[in-house]
Amino acid sequence: MKKIIPDNVQNLIDELSRLPGIGPKLAARLVFYLISKPETDIERLSGAIARIKENLRRCPQCYNITEGSEQCVICQDPTRSKNLICVVEQPLDVVAIEKTGIFSGIYHVLGGNISPIEGIGPENLNIKPLIDRLKKSKEEAEVIIATNPSLEGEATAMYLAKELAKLKSIKVTRIARGIPAGGDLEYADEITLSKALEGRIKY
Repeated sequence: MKKIIPDNVQNLIDELSRLPGIGPKLAARLVFYLISKPETDIERLSGAIARIKENLRRCPQCYNITEGSEQCVICQDPTRSKNLICVVEQPLDVVAIEKTGIFSGIYHVLGGNISPIEGIGPENLNIKPLIDRLKKSKEEAEVIIATNPSLEGEATAMYLAKELAKLKSIKVTRIARGIPAGGDLEYADEITLSKALEGRIKY
């Protein structure tokens, strides 16, 4: 059978399909969309991809991504509360929380979650630097555990809570979980409903 799709096109479809959340059909749609665009648009996109990691590094304090400076802009911000630390799994979680506009503390990015199936243990995450960071400050602080409400995220949260409980000056809290705004009870799973009931507040 003759090839319908040229090699260059298929290669790009294959590469895009490897990205999270993008299957072969969506990858094909994106590639054929790019084919319809002017050469200058494609050059601009490919240039942005080629330069994406230039001058990027991990913040030495919170492990968020930063560009060109010793610390990220959040850690450098003097208006941020240094005694309020939100622990997240990935840099994208920082972006999500920042969009709320209500968090005034700083962050600590773990770089993932505990997942024995994938061979990821506590020693593979940025947990020790967090503990060392809190021990070094010797000040009272609140650590908000904001890992995902998945099995791995919950396991990570439990491990963190256990380790942080050893530090007497640290208050440990967990982000609330429950029914999302606009969601219907009939479509919620049992775990989500149980967490919503456990976390109920006075109305």
